[in-house]
Amino acid sequence: MSSFPSYPKATLELEDKTVLDGFSFGFSGSSTGEVVFNTGMVGYVESLTDPSYAGQILVLTYPLIGNYGVPAKAFFESEKIHVRGLVVSQYSETYSHAGAVKSLAAWLKEEHIPAMWGVDTRELTKKLREKGVMLGKMIVDGKNPGAFADPNETNLVANVSIKAPRMYGTGKKNVLALDCGMKENIIRSFSRRNVSLRRVPWDYDIGNEPFDGLFVSNGPGDPQMCKETIATIAKAMERNVPIFGICLGNQLLALAAGAKTYKLRYGHRAQNQPVNEVGTKRCYITSHNHGYSVNAKTLPRDWEVWFWNANDKTVEGIRHKQRPWFAVQFHPEAAPGPTDTEWLFDKFVEML
Repeated sequence: MSSFPSYPKATLELEDKTVLDGFSFGFSGSSTGEVVFNTGMVGYVESLTDPSYAGQILVLTYPLIGNYGVPAKAFFESEKIHVRGLVVSQYSETYSHAGAVKSLAAWLKEEHIPAMWGVDTRELTKKLREKGVMLGKMIVDGKNPGAFADPNETNLVANVSIKAPRMYGTGKKNVLALDCGMKENIIRSFSRRNVSLRRVPWDYDIGNEPFDGLFVSNGPGDPQMCKETIATIAKAMERNVPIFGICLGNQLLALAAGAKTYKLRYGHRAQNQPVNEVGTKRCYITSHNHGYSVNAKTLPRDWEVWFWNANDKTVEGIRHKQRPWFAVQFHPEAAPGPTDTEWLFDKFVEML
């Protein structure tokens, strides 16, 4: 590893006036965003390309990052990096993996994403757990980005959703997928199950378009910003077609049903979150990336909580008691993370 002087200085400034100094290894620019943490040990490539991280400065608690480099684009979860900045404890310039095509630093510079190392990320995580997520500014080489800006006050979904419909697969069953920032592994998961997937923008007007089932994807930000998506889900409910939501899709389905959502203190972002299935003794280890949750007390009587988070008892899944509508807060498609709950795709396809 190069000596400290070879790296430009970088600073992370939080809205509570905390200032953390380190060294830049990414793009020589600055940014603002919501500072959040991820406790996963691996999976930085998938996390950086997850559209659900749009608007956020990501802190990784695992101390060594970059040692396996960056693989080919086929393993990305979208076409580009979505975080506004990356903060790590120790960056490894040297990488060793058969599938790597470049270093993490080279990739970040290509994508114009600032990054810094030399920060005690676990101490920073403790602060975020105690005080909650905070707005932050990354300052590289003294280039101050200006005032703190809350990304959740804008419609982040509109920025990451596709602009025109796309088709995948040639199966007999037709799934309409509302893209709120959909991960690529969701598309791969459907493709393996031989369905025709029509991926449409978040504000797509379904009109009288025929489909056998509706899927609502993951995505960034406050779900209440997606009023058009919520209205579309409500229209699909009138048709009584099967509906399946993941992550943000869980919150949007709840809002369409008449429930409410709220912002979590520091969210869930990792590949090791335990969730309990209601009415069973099953506990699944799941992948997470969200900052909002469904308020269980506001669910209508014909809906029920399906999964609970074993750590903090927040809602991890909901379902209708009679209708073929369900959603989960975690990521059954993983990437990164365990695939313990991939059977949820099978359950949805069987309903079509």
